[in-house]
Amino acid sequence: MDNKATILKCALDLFYAKGYDGAGVQEIADAAGITKPTLYHYFGSKKGLLEQVLAVHYTILEEQIDQVIQQKRQVPGMLYEIARAFFDFGFQNRKSYLLMLALFYSGRESEGFNTVYPLIQRFYNKIVGVFDNAADELGNMNGREKDFAIGFIGILDHHLMLMNQNLGDDEVTAISNEQTYQIVHQFMYGIYS
Repeated sequence: MDNKATILKCALDLFYAKGYDGAGVQEIADAAGITKPTLYHYFGSKKGLLEQVLAVHYTILEEQIDQVIQQKRQVPGMLYEIARAFFDFGFQNRKSYLLMLALFYSGRESEGFNTVYPLIQRFYNKIVGVFDNAADELGNMNGREKDFAIGFIGILDHHLMLMNQNLGDDEVTAISNEQTYQIVHQFMYGIYS
């Protein structure tokens, strides 16, 4: 593993364990076996480091979601595939997923929130687009695309948070295909009722 990849891994581990504000640059440099000037050479600042940590992992999720969205399907199938990709990402990239959520729920003026917010907003806009494009199938949305997106993302986040809550670093869990189907089915029932 090269210096940059090592620094990113150590930063993710420490941001996950201690929070963004709780992990110091020197601590990250020490964990990566490099000097602070080397860290600054690669990332410019602690915020630049966080931006790269988030971008590396968010790109994985975004690419998976984009692939699903490009496959024109009916809404239930589309939402199932999005949920499946989201759950797979959340379990395979647990630290980065939970870090993103923690940053999103941090103080609105904090560096962490302002760094993660554009990524969360991009994901949200993609899901709004799914509902917006489904107007023919779901009927007149009457501006409810945003509400549906918030509800759908909230359900996914809540399941992932609760399933990851008490897991040790080496423990693995997952949401089955059947559970994913049931989650989406329950969400769709709410839309149609």
